[in-house]
Amino acid sequence: MSQRLNLIQESPDNFEALNKLSRAAEERARASGVDAKLLELVRIRASQLNGCQFCVEMHTRSAREAGESEHRLQELLNWPDSSLFTEGEQAALRLTESVTLLNERKVPDEDYCPAEKHFDNPQLASLLWTVALINSYNRLSIATVSVS
Repeated sequence: MSQRLNLIQESPDNFEALNKLSRAAEERARASGVDAKLLELVRIRASQLNGCQFCVEMHTRSAREAGESEHRLQELLNWPDSSLFTEGEQAALRLTESVTLLNERKVPDEDYCPAEKHFDNPQLASLLWTVALINSYNRLSIATVSVS
């Protein structure tokens, strides 16, 4: 693999704006009470779905630093069938998958409503921003790497 385009070099203002938004969203999420480990699990799961290995590796390291266990990180691919994740974590991961994949350009109530039961509005907003931002990073990373 090789890099097609260095977005940081070619559009530093845009990249810094995205990073600034990401930092602000992280701060807001933490202030609203969303656990750092959950934010990393959300980022990892979206990155897995998008096939962004760079982001998977980066956020797996961050999850470990936040205290996430190796066992749960390994089980993340199979979270729906795992007993290692709480109902709230499962709701966040379900929402992550639905927003990332956008089946028929909508997020069904069966994916959204469980998250509403486990997270208040500021926390839910923070989770949605986290998902949207990691999807942006994934897409930019994937678009600028040549696979041939």
